[in-house]
Amino acid sequence: MKKSFALRVDEEVYDALEKWAASEFRSVNGQIEWILADALKRARRYPKPPKGKGPKPPYEDDLK
Repeated sequence: MKKSFALRVDEEVYDALEKWAASEFRSVNGQIEWILADALKRARRYPKPPKGKGPKPPYEDDLK
């Protein structure tokens, strides 16, 4: 399940995110989700799904 919430960011930050997302064929929302998931994995704080359930975190192999 996904939760929604309001996020306020500086206009220049949003513009940079929008360009980055477009270059990787993602929406701004998708880019923010990817950035957050990447940061959580790098900090070893990405939530683990219960055994045998759910997909592995995206781009997990990129962090080895």
